[in-house]
Amino acid sequence: MAKIRFGDILGRGKANAGDDSARAETVRRDFWKTLRSAARHIPFAEDVAAAYFCAFDSATPIRVRATLIAALAYFVLPIDAVPDFLVGIGFADDATVLMTALTLLRAHLKPVHYEAARRALAAEAAA
Repeated sequence: MAKIRFGDILGRGKANAGDDSARAETVRRDFWKTLRSAARHIPFAEDVAAAYFCAFDSATPIRVRATLIAALAYFVLPIDAVPDFLVGIGFADDATVLMTALTLLRAHLKPVHYEAARRALAAEAAA
């Protein structure tokens, strides 16, 4: 079996260098709108918001950031394995991808990320 490199999975390579920044920009642009519409379908919205802040924290290791951005990009893109517009099941695959990433990378989500998540979610609820 051939050895799979990190970049093979997330598309990080010379040919795809622009994909990483495009993926990050998509997450920055669409994350909060998508979280607002999905929050009632996912009971771990605070964890997802903390993952967002962890992904864009410069103190987070680059591989962790890339993995979180990839998982969050899957969350914000409307067309994926199960389209998000399908009521009741549309976010099931997104939730699975996010929970897997969160489970694997939980040690990198710091109290400061959760505090930022709580504040952002409170501001969203107040708006």
